[in-house]
Amino acid sequence: MTPAEQSARAAEICRMAPVVPVLVVDDPAHAAPLARALVAGGLPALEVTLRTPAALEVIRAMAEVEGGVVGAGTLLTPGDVKAAKAAGARFGVSPGATQRLIAACEDEGLPLLAGAVTASEVMALLEAGYTVGKFFPAETSGGAAAIKALGGPLPQMAFCPTGGIGLGNARDYLSLSNVMCVGGSWIAPKAMVQAGDWGGITRLAAEAAALQR
Repeated sequence: MTPAEQSARAAEICRMAPVVPVLVVDDPAHAAPLARALVAGGLPALEVTLRTPAALEVIRAMAEVEGGVVGAGTLLTPGDVKAAKAAGARFGVSPGATQRLIAACEDEGLPLLAGAVTASEVMALLEAGYTVGKFFPAETSGGAAAIKALGGPLPQMAFCPTGGIGLGNARDYLSLSNVMCVGGSWIAPKAMVQAGDWGGITRLAAEAAALQR
């Protein structure tokens, strides 16, 4: 998959909804019902972070949920990319970008949202042929004001910011012309997941899906 194809597919995923849930799931038994709850609330693109031993199993289960598009977050190595793709991930997310990671995603045909927060990092992604990326960690890297400022000299790059974003500040990001969507964990709080409160999570997802871009 070429960088242009990667970017086009990443943009399609980002346009599915204003919010991509960022999910840390410990119990694979929660995977399918959680995915169904989020999809029912209008959030089809789901990022499962590779931060738990169960993450790949969770991706496998979510990949079977109708209407969902599951991706793997916290991709750090080519091995992560291969494992995620084999588990059924349809896109990848990384906190940063390395040449080896980008090459692995291109080889595996896995669209990548690679992280970039400085002008130099954005320029490096653009030079590699990528026009959609992740801005992480958003709030501690200058927040919406920083992304707006980057849009002046580098309007070619569109972002999915994550990190410190919740219902209270999501609109600050979504109002920017160079933000396609935001990522956040507030839609699936750990306590609600552990309690199996799928109806409550669907309500949070619907609230997030109604945010204006």
